[in-house]
Amino acid sequence: MSIIRKDVFKKISMAFIFVLGFFIHALAHAQNFPSKPIRWVIVAPAGSSLDVIARAMQDKLPDQLGQSVVIENKPQAGGTVGTAEVAQSAPDGYTWVMSYNGPLAFGPHLYPKLPYQPLRDLQPVMITTSQPNVIAVSASLPANTMSELVKLLQSNPGKYNYASVGNGSSSHLTMEYVKALTQSFAVHIPFNGGPPALLATVSSETQILATVPTVIQPQVKNGKLKAIAVTGLTRYALMPDVPTVAESGIASLKNFEAIAWNGVLVKAETSPAIVNKINSALNAALSDPQVKERIKSAGLDPVGGTPEQFTQLIQNESAKWAPIIQRSGARID
Repeated sequence: MSIIRKDVFKKISMAFIFVLGFFIHALAHAQNFPSKPIRWVIVAPAGSSLDVIARAMQDKLPDQLGQSVVIENKPQAGGTVGTAEVAQSAPDGYTWVMSYNGPLAFGPHLYPKLPYQPLRDLQPVMITTSQPNVIAVSASLPANTMSELVKLLQSNPGKYNYASVGNGSSSHLTMEYVKALTQSFAVHIPFNGGPPALLATVSSETQILATVPTVIQPQVKNGKLKAIAVTGLTRYALMPDVPTVAESGIASLKNFEAIAWNGVLVKAETSPAIVNKINSALNAALSDPQVKERIKSAGLDPVGGTPEQFTQLIQNESAKWAPIIQRSGARID
C-alpha cells in the first residue's frame, strides 16, 4: 500500500471513529434523558388556553419522563419573545416551548426583524390542540348567514367594520382570508385582546368579529351576538348548530379553513432520540382521559401526532397565510 493510500485510509478511519463516538455519545445522552427537571415556556399568559393545555398535561408528564416539568409564562410580543428564547437555547431537550400559529406561521411574514426562523431554529415535537374561530356579527346587523354577510359586504364596501383581537392575529387574518376569497371589503379595527373587541361588536361600534369560541359563545347565548359560521372544515362540537364557512354555498369558500393551533417545540438539532422521547411523553399525557376532558371542556380539540406531522402543518400554514398577510399589508415592528 502506498504512503498516500495509507494516509487516506488513516483519515477515513479517524473520521469513522469520530462519527461512531459521536453517535455513541448521543445515544447514551438520549438514554439518560431526562436527568433533571424540564423548563416549559408557554408563550401566553396564565389562564389562557395555551396555559390550560400545559397545566392539564403537566402532572402527567413525570409519569412518562421521571422528572418534573416547570411551566414559565412568557406572553410578550405576541409570543415571539418566548419562542425566540427557546430557538436560542441549547439543543438538549431541557427547554420546551408551547407556541402557536401566530409566532410559527404568521410571524415570519409579519415581523421584519423576527429573531428566529421557525423551521430553521426550532424542532417541532407535537401538535397539542386546535380549534376553529367563530364568525359572529352584532345582533342588529341584517345578516344571519355567511352568504348574507358576504353579499352585504360586497354591496357596501367600506360601510362595515370588523373587530379583531390584534393586528396579525388569527382573528384578523381569518376575516382577511374571507375578504380575499370573496372580493368583499370591511374595515379592520384591531383591539388589544378579546374583551375589548367583543365589547365593540356587542355595542355595534364594530359589526363583525372572528375569534375563538370561548370568547364569543356567552354573548351568542344571551342574544347580543349572532354566530353565523365556524371556520373549521367540520362543525364545532360545542356549537353544533352553527354551520361551517364551507357550508355557505359560496363557491370560493367551499374549502375554507382557518383554525387556531398550537404545539410543543424544542431547539433545532436536538437529538431525534430525545425528540421522540418527548413526543411519546406528550402523546401519552394528551391521551389521558382526565387531560382530554379538561382540554375539551375549555373548547379545544386534542390532536397529538408525530414531529413530522407538526413540521408539515407549520410549512403548509406558513405558505397558505403568506399571501393573505401580504395582501392585508399587516406589519408588526
